[in-house]
Amino acid sequence: MAGHNEQTWPDLPYAAWRDTCSALQLYCQIVGKYRLARTPWVNHSWHATLYPVARGFSTGLVPDRPGGIELVLDLIDHQLIGSATDGLTARFPLGPMSVAAFHANVLDLIEKLGGTPEFDGRPNEIPNAIAFSEDRVERPYDADAVNRFFRACITVATVLQKFRTGFIGKVSPVHLFWGSFDLAVTRFSGRRAPMHPGGIPALPDEVTREAYSHEVSSAGFWPGGGGTDFPAFYSYAYPSPAGFADAKVSPRGAYYDSSLGEFLLPYEHVRSAADPERALLEFLESTYRAAAALGRWDMESLECDIGQPRRPRPL
Repeated sequence: MAGHNEQTWPDLPYAAWRDTCSALQLYCQIVGKYRLARTPWVNHSWHATLYPVARGFSTGLVPDRPGGIELVLDLIDHQLIGSATDGLTARFPLGPMSVAAFHANVLDLIEKLGGTPEFDGRPNEIPNAIAFSEDRVERPYDADAVNRFFRACITVATVLQKFRTGFIGKVSPVHLFWGSFDLAVTRFSGRRAPMHPGGIPALPDEVTREAYSHEVSSAGFWPGGGGTDFPAFYSYAYPSPAGFADAKVSPRGAYYDSSLGEFLLPYEHVRSAADPERALLEFLESTYRAAAALGRWDMESLECDIGQPRRPRPL
C-alpha cells in the first residue's frame, strides 16, 4: 500500500456525493435492521453490524426460515443481492430512488427468499428522521462515488484488521456501524465503565449504555457528515481520561476536536502521505497509547506484536 494509489486510496470529496452518501447510509440501516431483528443480541451491538466483503457490505448469515439469509449491498455492480441457504437468490438494482422504494424492495426481496420481512421501520442516530416507508423524496445515486467509498473502506478495513492483531485483550471485529455510518474497531481495557449518559438521537439509552458498559479505546473511519464535512479517521476513549485532549499524537495533521470529543485525522492527509498505511497505523497506535496510558490500562498484559500470516504467537 506504500505510496499514493488511486485504486486503493481513491479521492473522496464529501460535498460532491453528500446526498448519495446520506441515501446509502439509510439503505445500510434498512439492511442492517433486518439482521438486528433476527439475530440474538451480542455484546455492544456487534450482532447488528455490516461487514466489508469482496463486493460491498454484507449482513453475514442472518438466522431466518430453515437455515438463513444473507443480504449484500453489491457496490461494484450496484445491486442488493439476497441469498438463502437452500439456494434461492433474489436481487434488485441500486440507483436513483426514494428510501421508501428501497425499503419496499428489501421487504419484497426477503419475502421472495421465504424470510421474515419484519423489522423496525425508523432510522437510528439521525435527528428528526422520518420512517423509511414515508421517505418518498427521490434520492440520487452516484455509482462512481459509491464505488470509490467502497474501495476506500476495503483498504481501511485491511489496515484496521492489521492494527487489531496487536492486542490480545478483548477487541471487536472490524465492522460497519450503520447508525453512525462508520467503519470501526474497538479495544477494551477489561474494566467496567461509568454509566454512559445516553442522549444519542433516535437511539434508546439502554442500547448506548450497553455499548459503553466497559472502558474502550475506539477508532474508525467515516465518509463525512458525522460532525465533519470531509472524510476522516477518528479515535476516542470512553471514559475519556484526564489529559487525553492534550495528548501528543501522530502523524502530522492529527488533532483533537473538542466539539466531538475525539481525535481526527483527515482522510486526505493519509491518502496523500508517502506511505498511507504507515500514516494511518501511526494515528491508530498513538491515539490508543494515549488513551491506555492516561487511563492506566494494564498495557503489558493486553498488547502483543502485530500478527503475521502462518506465524503462531509465542507463548
